[in-house]
Parts: sequence; C-alpha cells; structure tokens
Amino acid sequence: MSDTQPTSLYAGREPIFPRRVSGNFRNLKWIIMIVTLGIYYVTPWIRWDRGPQLPDQAVLIDLSGRRFFFFWIEIWPHEFYFVAGLLIMAGLGLFLFTSALGRVWCGYACPQTVWTDLFILVERWVEGDRNNRLRLHRQKKLDFHKARLRVTKWTLWLLIGLATGGAWVFYFADAPTLLRDLVTLNAHPVAYTTMLILTLTTFFFGGFAREQICIYACPWPRIQAAMMDEDTLTVAYRDWRGEPRGKGKARDTLGDCIDCNACVNVCPMGIDIRDGQQMECITCALCIDACDDVMAKIGKPRGLIDYLALSDEPRERAGNTPRPIWQHVFRVRTMMYTALWSLVGIGLVFALFVRPDIEMTVAPVRNPTFVVLSDGSVRNTYDIRLLNKHGEDRPFRITLNGSDFLRIQLEGSPYETVTVPANETYLLKVFVVAPKGSAPADSERTEFRFWVEDLTNGDRAHKDTIFNGRAN
Repeated sequence: MSDTQPTSLYAGREPIFPRRVSGNFRNLKWIIMIVTLGIYYVTPWIRWDRGPQLPDQAVLIDLSGRRFFFFWIEIWPHEFYFVAGLLIMAGLGLFLFTSALGRVWCGYACPQTVWTDLFILVERWVEGDRNNRLRLHRQKKLDFHKARLRVTKWTLWLLIGLATGGAWVFYFADAPTLLRDLVTLNAHPVAYTTMLILTLTTFFFGGFAREQICIYACPWPRIQAAMMDEDTLTVAYRDWRGEPRGKGKARDTLGDCIDCNACVNVCPMGIDIRDGQQMECITCALCIDACDDVMAKIGKPRGLIDYLALSDEPRERAGNTPRPIWQHVFRVRTMMYTALWSLVGIGLVFALFVRPDIEMTVAPVRNPTFVVLSDGSVRNTYDIRLLNKHGEDRPFRITLNGSDFLRIQLEGSPYETVTVPANETYLLKVFVVAPKGSAPADSERTEFRFWVEDLTNGDRAHKDTIFNGRAN
C-alpha cells in the first residue's frame, strides 16, 4: 500500500487588494457608480402628485393594491406584458453592448461591480492602499491596531448594507411612513427580515466574495462568447509591441512592457491581461489607465493595453492603422440588436398610449348554464369585472347588442348604471333574459356583445360572449 496522499484539486482563495489608479476609465467608473447609487438610494423619496386617492411616491411597487407606479405611468397586474417587454429590452441591450464592447455592463454598471467598488473605496480609506492592506492581511498577530481597522471597516460595510436593504424595502411602501415605522419598531416583520437578508448579502458579496461572485455565481461569463466575435472591441494587450518584456538599459532589444505589473496590481479580478483574454476579465479597463500612466512616465505612446478588436491584430502587426472604432460598433450584428431593441421599445410606448382607461372582463356562470323562469323566459348569469383606472369614482352604464330579444338586469339595481370606485376593479353580477318563445330562448347559442360606457367622458369598452338557450 502506498502512503502517498492524493493531490487536492482545491486551491484556497487568495484575497485581492487592487491598487488605486487614476485615469479616464477610472473617472468614468466613479461617475457611473455615483449616478447608479444615487438613483437607487434617492428614487424612493421622490414625490409625484397623482391625486388625493393615489400614492404620491414616484416609483412604488404597491403589492397590496396590486399595481406598479412609475412617475406618470401606472401598471396593473393584467398589464404584466409591459414588465416582460422591459426585460426583453434589457436582454437585447445586454447583447448589444456585449457584441460591441465586450463585458462593459459587468465592468461599469453591474450591481456587484458597483457595490464592490464602493466597499473597496471604504477599505482603502480605512486601511490604506494596496501595500498597506497586503501587510495588514499577512500580519498574523491580531493587535489593537489591526482590530481597530477591521472593526471600523466592517462597521462601515454593515452600514452600507443596511442602507442598501433599507432602500430596497422603501420601493414597496411609502418611504417616509415606512422609515418612521422602522425606527419606532412598528413595521411589518417582512420589512425587517428583508432588510436583514439584504444587509448580510451586501456585506458578504461586496466585502468578502467580490470577484468570486463574477467567476462562479454569475452565468454571464460563460455565455458572453456567444455574443462576441472578431470585431468586438474588448480590453487586450498588444503583445507584438510589448514583448519581450524587461527592464534595463538595453531598451532597443526589449518591447515597451517593462514588466512592472501595474496592470495586475489594479485589476479587481486579480488576472494578468497580458496572458490573453480570460473568462474572469470584466472589461473594467483599469489596466488601461495603469499602463497608460506607466507609458507616459517612460516616454512611450499609450495603448500598450487598450480596447482592441481581434480582426485588427493582423493589420497592426503589419504596421498599419486599425479600423475606426465606429466600424466595429456599427456592423450587422449590432445594428440587428439595435433594431430589435428599438422595435420592442416602440411597441411598448405604443401600447402604453393606446391602452384604455376602462376595461371589462366577462365570465359566464356555467353552473347552471341557464335558468328557466316561472314565465317561461330563459336567464343566463354573468360575472362582469369593471376596471376604473381614473383617480375618481365614475358612473358606468352596461348595455348589450346582438339580439333584439335580450334584455339586461343588474343584480340589486333596476338601472343599467353602476358607480365604480376610483382605481379599483368592481365585480358585478349581471343577468341576461330572453323572453319565452324568442329565438335566443330556443336556440342553443346566441352571440351578443356587452358594452360598458363611462358616462363622464364617453369612453367605451366591449366583450363578446354567448347566450345559452333551451335548444328544444
């Protein structure tokens, strides 16, 4: 028997401590981070006047009222196709940007990237830049200095996580009211539970997991290749210009890369872009800023690491200039995605403006299918739901056409009108009667149409259905 132990295929994670870098792409990431976090945290507090009977929160997911409010737009449950359309647009937009510029969504606007950037900023502010954080990480002894820095950093992370979870629950209730209830401990337990879960997940994902979420939990790195081709612009290293790497006085025999590892030290994923395209790369372009800074110091032109397209490599190796950026961005694939994205958007806008302010659904009562009354007439029963999307009560009149013999009766009322409350669905039982000996009474099926009219402004809606007779 051999005493040799099997080799483990598992490698423990080595924490990544990106170095601070400045440049155009880093500035762009700062701007996007400020804008996206500002939108997320501030939006629930924006007010929007919709009238006395509607909430005045600009963006609100009203679960109890089964509606979604977005400024002047109001989405009802049966209009979920708007949400589906927005999801389709988001998917097509992701395909479009990936096809043109690689994983720019992952590098700049993905929530995991944005919150990780914020957590790294706090970490750098508390513990110092890369070398200080590395030294602190490798320090085995937990003294007062290390404990103070760790507690300070984790406290700030938890506060960010708490603000993140709190902002999320504010989208589902009136923000000022919910904040008061949270502080006074009168909020619903679901609110506290949701905040706790989001606080802990934000704390863990942004503070500890970081690049592990992008590599192992997110499916997008594994399917992005299907969206990219040889004309996609993505971050790459011009090895024909940089190799062989090295430092020293014999610059005539070496490439432009001085092997300073600046591109590696600033990478939030901990990879070396000089090794070629890798699944872990999120196209954040911080390595471009770091490399351009080094090239400026040694008097070399920028662009050793840059946004490149695979199809331009032979041209550049031969000493020719690459194709203009617009030729990479505007090509058949990206134009197709743009056209599909635009069509879905135009369709949603059109559907938004043509949707009626009143709606009606009709459900015939099938048990029994019909009833023969004492005078021999035949009666059918229908459940009608009337939806009033206006911010005030409206009188609706119910009529029918399709047969001269059918007459309508509303349950509990001798009239054909009913008042529907504002922004509510009103259930109404309606009877349709055919006199004895009439064609609808003696026929198996008679088609007719219900009409509902808003007596305030004249808007109308209709539904087709059938009348069941005795069929002698």
